[in-house]
Amino acid sequence: MQKPKPAHRKSSQRNLALFILVVVGLSGCTDMESAMNSNRVNEATTVQGILQGTWSDSDPDIGVFRGVPYAQPPIGDLRWRAPKELESWTGVRQATKFGSACWQAFGNDKFVWGRGEFPRSEDCLHLNIWQPEKSNTSAPVMVWFHGGAHTGGRAQVEVFDGTELARKGVIVVTVNYRLGPLGFLAHPALAQESEHNSSGNYGLMDKISALKWVQENIQAFGGDANNVTIFGQSAGSSSVCALMASPLTSGLFHKAIGQSAACLIKEKRDANGQERGTRLAQLALGSNAEDVGVEVTAADLRGIDNQSLITAMQTSDWSAASRIVIDGWVLPKAPADVFAADEHIKIPLLVGSLANEGHELIPVNESFTAADLDNYLTKAFADSAPELKALYAKELAISPGMVQREIFTDSYMALSMRSWAAFNHRGDQPTYLYYMDYVPPAYQIYLFNDPDLGLPGGPRSAGAYHSGDLAYVFNNVGKTGDFWLDQDFAMAQTMSTYWTNFAKTGNPNGSSVPNWPAYSPQNHQTQLLSDKVSTIEGAKRKKLDLLATRR
Repeated sequence: MQKPKPAHRKSSQRNLALFILVVVGLSGCTDMESAMNSNRVNEATTVQGILQGTWSDSDPDIGVFRGVPYAQPPIGDLRWRAPKELESWTGVRQATKFGSACWQAFGNDKFVWGRGEFPRSEDCLHLNIWQPEKSNTSAPVMVWFHGGAHTGGRAQVEVFDGTELARKGVIVVTVNYRLGPLGFLAHPALAQESEHNSSGNYGLMDKISALKWVQENIQAFGGDANNVTIFGQSAGSSSVCALMASPLTSGLFHKAIGQSAACLIKEKRDANGQERGTRLAQLALGSNAEDVGVEVTAADLRGIDNQSLITAMQTSDWSAASRIVIDGWVLPKAPADVFAADEHIKIPLLVGSLANEGHELIPVNESFTAADLDNYLTKAFADSAPELKALYAKELAISPGMVQREIFTDSYMALSMRSWAAFNHRGDQPTYLYYMDYVPPAYQIYLFNDPDLGLPGGPRSAGAYHSGDLAYVFNNVGKTGDFWLDQDFAMAQTMSTYWTNFAKTGNPNGSSVPNWPAYSPQNHQTQLLSDKVSTIEGAKRKKLDLLATRR
C-alpha cells in the first residue's frame, strides 16, 4: 500500500485572518490574537492518517499535537509483548488533548516528586509534539523520555511543555512508555512464549517504537528525520544510555543527552530479572500462587489486575534492582560491557549531573556505624580507603551513614556520567560533560497548581537536587510559584540554548552562551553550571578518581 504523502498545513490565508481580526476588533473583543488563532487549522498527514492538532496556549505560532498514538494499545493479549504497529484510520483524527498516563501508583512523595492523581490506563502509548513555525528547512527533533524510576511519571506535565524549546527552532516530542511491572516485568513464562526467548524491557521497546514512528512521520510536522536527538533525565537518561547499547536502535537517533543517570552499573545476580519477576507474580496471584507455583503461564499473568501488580511491586523486592534487564534481545548483554567493548552507537553525546543528587532521593542508613563504614571502605577500596574517607570528612561529621549515601550517590551519578562520557570520547565522538551546582528552588515540579513545599529553610535550602534541572532545560522557569529570581531566567536561557544548539549541530556552543570545551579523559573538562558558568577540570575530581578504583 502506498504511503500518504506527508504534509504540513498551517492553514489560514493571511487576508482572511486579517479580516477576522478587523471584525473582532470592531465588535469590541480585545483578544484579537486568540480570535485569529481559533480560526487556524493545524493538520499533518502521517503514514497512518490525518491528525488535527492545535496551538500552544502561550505562543500561537507554536503548533501542538497531543495524545498522538504511536503503537496499538498494549492491552489484552498485547500486554507484555513488543508494541504492535499502529493501524491506519480514515478521516481526520483529533490530537488536541493529552492521553492517559501509563498505569502506575499515584505518587505522594514528601519532596519534589509528588505527582498526585491523574487519569491512567494501559492504553497509554501516546506522544506529544511541539513544532516551531514552519520554515523552508526541516527542524531538528528532540525526543524526550521522562524519569520516575521506570515505575512512575508521564510525558504530559507542564514542566515538559515544549513551547519554549520549539521557539528556539526545534521540534519537541515527549513520549509515554509502559512503567513498573507492565513495562519491565521479566518472567520465565513470558520468555517461553517470546520468539526471542526474552522478557522484560517492554518500556524500552516502547521507546524504540516511538522512535520508529518519528522516523516515518516527523517530516509531516516539519521535522528532520535525519537529525533526531534523544534526551532524558533519571530513568529517562538511563534509557538513553541503554538505547545506545541496543542492537535494535541503529539509525533511529543521531545525538543523545543524558541527565543524572547512566546504565553502567552491572547487576551481580538475576541480571535478566526473572527471579524477581517470579516472586512478584506469585505475590500478585495471591491465594493462587501455591497452586500455580513455577507453572505460572503467560495467560495467568495477563489475568492479574493492575492494582494487584502495583501492590506486588511495592511489597516485593522487584524494585530493589534495575528495571532494565539483560533480556537477550533488546539488550543481549550488559550495557557496561557494550560500552567497554566500544560496541555502542557512535554519536555526539552531552551528559552530566547535579551537586546534590542524593538529597531526599536516597535514604540515609542511620544504623550504619563507624565500624561498618571502615569495613565497607576497606573491602571496596583497599589501600585507597583512608584517603577516600578523609575526602568525605564533611559528611562524616554528620554520620557514617551520610558518608555511605554520598559515596553511593557520587558513584551512581557523577562517576557514571563521567564514565559514560569517557566511553563515548574513546569512540572518537564529540562529547560534552556538565556539572550543575546552581541551586534552584525546590517545589513540587509535577503539581503545577500546588507547587509550594514549605521547606523550613526556604525553597533554596535543598541544594542542587535531583530533577532540579528540568525547568531550566525546558526553559519553563517562572511558569508556577513565586520563588523565581532573575538568575533563574538567565540560567534557563543558557541551558536551553546549550541543549538546542547541541540538538541542531552536535555542539552546544553558540554566540550567546559561554564557551563549552569538549570532554577528554585527560583533564575531564566539565562545564560548571553555577551562578557563573565556567569550565573546570573535573567536578569532585579527587573523589571520583578514587571511586573509580573500586574493586
